[in-house]
Amino acid sequence: MTESIEQRIKKAMAELESVQEAVARAEDRMAGATETVRSRDRSVEVVIGPQGELAGLKFLDSKYRSMNAAQLAASVMEAAERGRARMARQVMDVFEPLTRAEGAASGVRGVDLDWDRVFGSALAGEDEAPGRPRRSADRLRDEIHEDGYGGHHGGKRS
Repeated sequence: MTESIEQRIKKAMAELESVQEAVARAEDRMAGATETVRSRDRSVEVVIGPQGELAGLKFLDSKYRSMNAAQLAASVMEAAERGRARMARQVMDVFEPLTRAEGAASGVRGVDLDWDRVFGSALAGEDEAPGRPRRSADRLRDEIHEDGYGGHHGGKRS
């Protein structure tokens, strides 16, 4: 027995409403979400909001007083990159069920999202896995150290 067009439309509308409700629940869940991350040198703590925005910044334990501007900037950037990556991963985890196909029986297909396009460079800030290329913040920190601005090496300023 084949379904009438009216039955198929009614079924499709019910599925659409279900998807809209799931999206609304996911959006509500993410509305107040934050990620708090400390820099690896423990001098800076950032809070990242659900859209990757910097929602808070703290300088910890007066460590920043002994840092020059380039070191402090590198610490802030490193923590912010990692926080954005964690927030992007949280958003992906919440919305991922909406991207899966629900099965051939219902005919509902998942939404095809290119997460790299959605989050861009934010995903590059995820905690490093073995064999993963070094991030720009780490390279910047190395360059600062090599130029004599890191630590107490008394290098020349150019």
